[in-house]
Amino acid sequence: MPPAAKPQIWFLTGSQHLYGADVLDQVAQQSQQIQRTLTESGQISAEIVWKPVLTDAAAIRATMLEANSDASCIGVVAWMHTFSPAKMWITGLDVLRKPLLHLHTQLNATLPWASIDMDFMNLNQAAHGDREFGFVQTRLGVARKTVAGHASDPVVASRIDGWARAAIGRDRLGGLKLARFGDNMRDVAVTEGDKVEAELRFGVSVNTYGVNDLVAVVDAVTDEAVDALVADYADTYRLAPELARGGERHDSLRYAARIEAGLRTFLTDGGFGAFTTNFQDLGGLRQLPGLAVQRLMNDGYGFGGEGDWKTSALLAAVKAMGAGTGRGTSFMEDYTYHFGPGEPKILGAHMLEVCPSIAAQQPSCEIHPLGIGDREDPVRLVFDAAPGDAVVIGLVDLGDRFRFVANEVEVVAPDEPLPNLPVARAVWKPAPSLSTSTESWLTAGGPHHTVLTHAVGSDTLRDFALMVQTELVVIDEKTTTADFGDRLRWNSAYHRVAQGLPGWR
Repeated sequence: MPPAAKPQIWFLTGSQHLYGADVLDQVAQQSQQIQRTLTESGQISAEIVWKPVLTDAAAIRATMLEANSDASCIGVVAWMHTFSPAKMWITGLDVLRKPLLHLHTQLNATLPWASIDMDFMNLNQAAHGDREFGFVQTRLGVARKTVAGHASDPVVASRIDGWARAAIGRDRLGGLKLARFGDNMRDVAVTEGDKVEAELRFGVSVNTYGVNDLVAVVDAVTDEAVDALVADYADTYRLAPELARGGERHDSLRYAARIEAGLRTFLTDGGFGAFTTNFQDLGGLRQLPGLAVQRLMNDGYGFGGEGDWKTSALLAAVKAMGAGTGRGTSFMEDYTYHFGPGEPKILGAHMLEVCPSIAAQQPSCEIHPLGIGDREDPVRLVFDAAPGDAVVIGLVDLGDRFRFVANEVEVVAPDEPLPNLPVARAVWKPAPSLSTSTESWLTAGGPHHTVLTHAVGSDTLRDFALMVQTELVVIDEKTTTADFGDRLRWNSAYHRVAQGLPGWR
């Protein structure tokens, strides 16, 4: 996909006319200093755009409406530099539809003990003004993130960046077009879901296309386009000898390249940012797309196997959140367990489709039989996932609402080589343990298709869930099955009550 322009976060500052023009000039200058401090930290993955100081209800409402309509604006940060009477914020907050972060900070990190006077107190009273602003947000039921601390603190910048990345993910979902090639796998429950509610809640539009619509585009790919991709494969991966030029299976590699070129064309021409395939519905395709899917995911596309559009949409969002971190995110599936000896672990993989952005080393491009799908042997990339902290997250439709289920994990190297497993794979130790993790995941109704990400942590996923008004349960080192079960029951009660309350956001 072509790179998007750097998203913007608008920096809004509240004050009032009571203090006079000279003080308001200082407020404007100092709020610009805070904006520059955040920008110059180099930690925030969006452009912080300063806006003029807001001092009355009409200007606040107009600014919020402008933020709503500006496609480059993914969210707003609000700071009350002085005492800004919060009734003037009511109508503006009520119309705001972009994510909101309340930054509780001040210009000075240290009090000037020897020189402090009432002029200083009148100008530097965010401790006063932000409490008024916090009250009205709570009174209105506004969903927001609150970050307290000095703007120069790297921890503060990091927390703002986590929220900004969540806003990027939310923005990615809004208006995302997802193409399903065929339906979902027959008789499978968890890949079903309410597409109308998904578009209302997340903004993603999910529609099905005949596989042979794709086949027509694949068949029309030129030999020159295939040649270029085959050369790219040879430069990028370790090609199995039988796939190399002159090898006995080279034609299979060329057909895999033809699939990639055709699939890219279909997605690009249709403006799609995510897609699904299904091994039960391949139409005139000679191979189940493997290599093509892996490379498209590596470029930021969402993907779900067996028609799993919810995981595909989620992957597109998490990919956007993790852009620029240098760490990977992939479609994943919990496949089988290692109960011992040693520490229990999960082996995750899929038939073919694991993204090379999580690879520990240069992937190997190979061809092997696939016992399902009734097609020619498919080409795929084979590798072990890079070790490190990660999160596994899935999305389910519970009927009355969607739920995100997440597990903090540590990806590790396999205990032994896996010479006979011809797919990309990841091995991880789930927190707090295999038994507690899996019991909690099953109790929550978590899916078997997931997104594994090294790039996005639980805090950012919490921010994201709040922005899209969707339940999130996280399984981490502190989780016990008893407490987790209680959490699910309380969550169910809360969400069912909240959905019936007017004005709940």
